[in-house]
Amino acid sequence: MPHSGKTFAALFLFALLGTSACPAPAYETFSPAPVAVDGTLSVMTYNVKGLPWPVAWRRSDALDKIATRLGAMHQQGIAPHIVLLQEAFVPAARAIGAKAGYPYVVSGPDADDTNPSQMPGPAARFADRAHWWKGETEGKYVGSGLEILSDYPVVAVHRMAFPSYACAGFDCLANKGALMVTLSVPGISHPVDVITTHLNSRGASGVGSARSDEAYQMQVAALSSFVRKRHDPTHLLIAGGDFNVGKAKVRRAALLDAVAHKWSPGLPVNDALHADLAAGGRLPEDARLSFQRAKDWQFYGGGEVPFRVASIEVPFGREKGGGMLSDHVGYTARYRLDAPRLPSVRGGNGVTTPG
Repeated sequence: MPHSGKTFAALFLFALLGTSACPAPAYETFSPAPVAVDGTLSVMTYNVKGLPWPVAWRRSDALDKIATRLGAMHQQGIAPHIVLLQEAFVPAARAIGAKAGYPYVVSGPDADDTNPSQMPGPAARFADRAHWWKGETEGKYVGSGLEILSDYPVVAVHRMAFPSYACAGFDCLANKGALMVTLSVPGISHPVDVITTHLNSRGASGVGSARSDEAYQMQVAALSSFVRKRHDPTHLLIAGGDFNVGKAKVRRAALLDAVAHKWSPGLPVNDALHADLAAGGRLPEDARLSFQRAKDWQFYGGGEVPFRVASIEVPFGREKGGGMLSDHVGYTARYRLDAPRLPSVRGGNGVTTPG
């Protein structure tokens, strides 16, 4: 007797999710060194491949190594001030921030978060072509996998799940979207809005490129609306994540047009890797690999405090043996803030506001 769509999806997702609903394991916490206030702000974006078995095998060891390395960097006072994580689905991935010693850890949309946006006509036609055997009609079984780790106080949080119709293929099983936090950074006169996101994959989605690209463009539109609504133009803006552009020209055009014209109208928004190269910087080899793959981007701009890319560093690239702890490079952009510094002030627990 053939399985119904729901039964098939349940069986598939039982294997997909594995132990992702289990509580996070116990771990040793690190005591971070005091954060230096030197007029720079460092932000790392990293897709950690925190996927459960059988989608990914033996990930716990690699994820633990990521957390341990970040913790050691914290002890030395050289860890990124802010870390943007994607694919932090399993407990070992969700434990990275606390284990590494970050005092502020904020998660993105969970599986139950919804987006009330009304479905426009073209999207309705797109949704009518959805297929359960590609995971497009069975709802969200996991959250966004997004996290932001911060050394600095979080004073506001906004979350956005992409509209349920704005996805293609197996990506629809995760509640992808965006997460924004507003940070109070010691020594900086204006708050900083930081965003992480993860957009629809292409080949890995299991559907044709035309369908995945159509979903991608809807997600870019939803992300742009979120940025316009939640980002205060007087704040600095840094947005990083797995944008899944790759070699697809239609994706690159849609994303870069949105960033340039719809995120922060009237204020330039730049790409950290391109900006470093344009300023005569020499990207580390692994950063150049990320640049060529064009999946992991970090945009910055806006605000009333001038700032620029000072350097690109790669805490997580190819290991000595040639392998990697993830299938993505984790790179850090260090920004130089060209503004008068304020006295260093350490805030208490941030007050978070639901998005």
